[in-house]
Amino acid sequence: MGPKYRIPFKRRLKGKTDYKKRLGLLKSGELRLVVRKSLKHTKLQIIKYEKGGDKTLISASTQDLVKMGWKYSTSNTPSAYLAGLLIGVKSKKQKIKRVILDIGPQISVKGSKIYAAVKGVIDAGVDVPCSEGMFPPESRIKGENIVKYSKECKNKVQFSKINPENMVKDFEKIKEKILKG
Repeated sequence: MGPKYRIPFKRRLKGKTDYKKRLGLLKSGELRLVVRKSLKHTKLQIIKYEKGGDKTLISASTQDLVKMGWKYSTSNTPSAYLAGLLIGVKSKKQKIKRVILDIGPQISVKGSKIYAAVKGVIDAGVDVPCSEGMFPPESRIKGENIVKYSKECKNKVQFSKINPENMVKDFEKIKEKILKG
């Protein structure tokens, strides 16, 4: 006879994996759009489940935007949208038409960077089942709220490196560059 208790897996104890939720996503048999955000970046991957382990098919990050000429923060809503648009365009080139969203242990918040990234993927032409009400408003996706805040802000130290007044124009330029491929 063994012990009458069972110790959970290490990733469950650390709060990194919800195995019940993961099993539900894997049973669908569809490709997963994994969105993870950190303090500085938003990372997106399209992952296929295989018995030997998950296989990453395509990935994109807000770090990739810097290489394309994005000179603003990589931790805001416009950069998350552009990263989503980038992975969406890459997916269309590889004939991926539909994915399901996997946000992992992150909390789902209406209008967050996660849903801005999903909106970018959908705008690129990939089908992702998600309610329209979860997306941030268009003005927030373009960064108009950041421009408005920078003009009203009394503490200019926050915007000392880059003046965000041209952010909306630069957003459109990067968006066009991504869509042209």
